[in-house]
Amino acid sequence: MEIALGVVCVLLVVLVVGLALERAGLQARLAERQRHIEQLELDLDTALRPRPPSSSAERAMRRVIRTATTVRERGITGLIQSTIEGLQTWASDAERADILNMAASDGTVTLFFSDIEDSTPLNDRLGDDTWVKVLAAHDKLLRKRIEANRGQVVKTAGDGFMVAFRDPEAACRAAIGIQRDLPRDMTLRRYGGVHVRIGIHTGQVVARDGDYFGRNVAMAARVANLAQGGETLASDAVHDALDEAAAVVLEELERVELKGLSGEHTVWRVLPPGS
Repeated sequence: MEIALGVVCVLLVVLVVGLALERAGLQARLAERQRHIEQLELDLDTALRPRPPSSSAERAMRRVIRTATTVRERGITGLIQSTIEGLQTWASDAERADILNMAASDGTVTLFFSDIEDSTPLNDRLGDDTWVKVLAAHDKLLRKRIEANRGQVVKTAGDGFMVAFRDPEAACRAAIGIQRDLPRDMTLRRYGGVHVRIGIHTGQVVARDGDYFGRNVAMAARVANLAQGGETLASDAVHDALDEAAAVVLEELERVELKGLSGEHTVWRVLPPGS
């Protein structure tokens, strides 16, 4: 009996010592982590001090630091919310520089507007959860074609895109690819598909803060508004700017009036080669 009690006592002592050692090790690791966090905070505070205007790379680095600071102060939920508040569908500084480079020296650029036909009733029919999936598939497809034709997304709003291209043929090729690919996308087909309206116009614009302004921006948007789902329309300026060897076909439509723009305007339907 005494031997058994002795064994139990020894085991208890070993257990207590082991727990004490484990606790000491845990406290040491926590202290080390706290020192690491304090050093990170010091580095962040130093990096975020005001400084003279800097390069795009430095601005990008500060955006990363601000993101880390947001996580530190507000957590991941706060980061997501601040990102939504901050982006507002505008491009980053580096992307804005690329957008401005799309315009020729005289300010001429080809603009491409698109949106999903009847998107509000479609959203209502599908429900928000499914609509988010549809939008994600739609956006991925559009961005792939835009990037393949060296376009640059200027901004988005819901299901609408505003895109800049260096030349009208690239914009037309992107539109043809998009209209061809949309009915083939498996995700979109699963939910009944979407029909996108696209309008393209070429002209001089005013560039400011990574965006374009002016009458020709309104013209491009108005041309897009005339299109039906699955249709791409282009202005007379696009027709005139296209090279004779361009790999697109333009079908002339009746002259129309465009809201807010004086006079009548010739609009063309954009079709793939061989149509």
